[in-house]
Amino acid sequence: MAAKNQEAEMSLFEHLDELRRRIIYIALVIFIAAIICFVYVNDILSFLIAPAGEMNLIYTTPAEAFMAQIRLAFTAGTVLTIPITFYHILAFIMPALRRMERRTVIPLIIFMNLLFFLGMAFSYYLVFPFALHFFLGFQTESLEPLFTISRYISFVVSFLISFGAVFQVPVVFWFLGRLGLVSSQFLKKQRKFAILVMAIVSAIITPPDVFSQLLMIAPLLFLYETGIILVRLTEKGNKRRKEREAEA
Repeated sequence: MAAKNQEAEMSLFEHLDELRRRIIYIALVIFIAAIICFVYVNDILSFLIAPAGEMNLIYTTPAEAFMAQIRLAFTAGTVLTIPITFYHILAFIMPALRRMERRTVIPLIIFMNLLFFLGMAFSYYLVFPFALHFFLGFQTESLEPLFTISRYISFVVSFLISFGAVFQVPVVFWFLGRLGLVSSQFLKKQRKFAILVMAIVSAIITPPDVFSQLLMIAPLLFLYETGIILVRLTEKGNKRRKEREAEA
């Protein structure tokens, strides 16, 4: 009995050691990517300013511009290394998965990364320009928009990452479906409530005009329906597997 406890305890320490090594590796990769991004930080900043057209940012304290560029470099490094981060997270939990589930890890990594960067691209090229021009529309002869570099970077980065996170909805549904926590029938029945939540979310993070809100709701609806399809496919796969096990 003591030997079994010692073996379990050693196994726990081994898992913790593996987790520590993976976290250190991820942090090191992000740090290296951040250094590279800092070399090109002006190009990254120009890319983020591009949707606003001709606009000059300001800074109100001596160190604000420098610190804002450092934060931008680390943020860009973190975003660019998201595929590596996703891989190590899934690789850590892979030993706990069954053989059939392990085969889905690589497609899952690809799908998660594709959706994340697709969400950021959708936000940058479609939604963010409308939101930014809406806020710039309050400019008058006596009211001039002056954005500090820190506030602007925080605004655009949070905007882009939020859309990248929202585009993970199908992956979340698929994962919950694999665990048996949700079913396709349940998601279908809750569709009207989901649409209400989507409308509220789009009204909060987009300008108060119908076109911008539709730009937000449309992909959310598509992602919701995609999630239902993935859960349904998971249910069919689980059913076929149980039938084969019963026959065996």
